[in-house]
Amino acid sequence: MLLNLDSLKEKYNLKIKGVLHIGAHIGQEFQTYERLGIKNVMFFEPLKKTFDRLKENVGDKAILVNTALGNIEGEVEMFTETINEGQSSSVLEPDYHLVQHPTIQFNGKEKVKITKLDNFIDENINYNFINIDVQGYELEVFKGGSEFLNSVDYVMTEVNRAELYKGCAKVEELDQFLNSYGFSRVETTWEGVTWGDAFYIKG
Repeated sequence: MLLNLDSLKEKYNLKIKGVLHIGAHIGQEFQTYERLGIKNVMFFEPLKKTFDRLKENVGDKAILVNTALGNIEGEVEMFTETINEGQSSSVLEPDYHLVQHPTIQFNGKEKVKITKLDNFIDENINYNFINIDVQGYELEVFKGGSEFLNSVDYVMTEVNRAELYKGCAKVEELDQFLNSYGFSRVETTWEGVTWGDAFYIKG
């Protein structure tokens, strides 16, 4: 996370019931959630080896789901890399990312399960915060969670103002989609120059 969740919680008096963390990697943010007293945490991570490390780090302290999320059901092939410990891997083919970060080479592919966030709608009473970083695929995840979004109060997401991955949504597209659910973007950081993090609040 480029944005500091502790500061956001204090500044906006956030009432976080639970977090859906989509694109969990190895669970680096879990200690932050624990420190803030967030009891309900569900991590989604599609890559098998990364998911195994997530299990080692988090154990049974959170719900762990080994799948990608999007607006389709079935399987999808991900473009994978290892130099950045898989953090740049994406469902989308890398584009300007190869120019901005030339040391990160996508030299593999992995077929993973993909499903929709709305399939988890029975859990919506426990989760009102989405933290998502899926390398340009965020809008497709939101489209697949269109029903779930009705019960969400806060969204933290990676945003792009260049096509780091082919066909990735730009920040204006995310604004438009989330605005239709009553969200407003209240914080943005562009520490990655062409990419950054944004925080949205409903209401």
